[in-house]
Amino acid sequence: MNTSTTQNNSEQALALAPRKVARPQVRNMIAVASGKGGVGKTWFSITLAHALAQSGLKTLLFDGDLGLANIDIQLGLMPAHDLGSVIAGKITLNQAICHYDDGNFDIIAGRSGSGSLSNVPISRLQLINDDLRILAGGYDRVIVDLGAGVEKPVRLFASGAAKLMMVCTDEPTSLTDAYAFIKMICMEQQQPDISIVVNSANSYREGERTYTTLLKACQGFLRISPPLAGVIRRDTRVRDAIRNQTSILRRHPNTEAAEDVLAIAQRLTKE
Repeated sequence: MNTSTTQNNSEQALALAPRKVARPQVRNMIAVASGKGGVGKTWFSITLAHALAQSGLKTLLFDGDLGLANIDIQLGLMPAHDLGSVIAGKITLNQAICHYDDGNFDIIAGRSGSGSLSNVPISRLQLINDDLRILAGGYDRVIVDLGAGVEKPVRLFASGAAKLMMVCTDEPTSLTDAYAFIKMICMEQQQPDISIVVNSANSYREGERTYTTLLKACQGFLRISPPLAGVIRRDTRVRDAIRNQTSILRRHPNTEAAEDVLAIAQRLTKE
């Protein structure tokens, strides 16, 4: 990743950026980000929630990808209520919870293909975020599937989570966008807990090389060293599970990608 020409600008931006005094982050809330779309962020969020539930933790999966929500599509669900109804004031956030029986975890779905959600005022989204913080008290883990990009609504939902997991691949644009998101979070939060998940790697070794590329940029320009949360190997059964609208832990539980997410979940349960 060629970032040498941006080093001075990055350091100046970090030095001049105002440090916000935020409310305490929710200890059991994990935000999953990607910087860009198409890297398997939502699939990872679903599989991670399922894996945590399998380990015995009461888990909630929140679809915070406003306007492009698709957790319900990937799981073949038709929830009676979704985030759109909450934002419209028709129901409360807890009334939008539906249970995914096959995975034994709860879901708050977004509204698929509704661009109007991306234009919701920040003040309204802040209320949703506040309610989510309250709901988190009834769960062992809450997974927040963030939208792609670095827009303010994405950063707002990320701000409540004590841990941020950045999903990337070996594509240069994925690494560049992941770095940009991490940089923005560092500008807004003091000592954020960020870790890296490398998805669709041909092998563990290649995944580690991809991680090292991103790590060097973070160390050189941001003075942080986000750890590697895990490498998920490329697996054709992932596409098959998505096509059949089910979790890979249900359809192909013993495949490489499933085992890799289970390993990440196991480490999270020990934290």
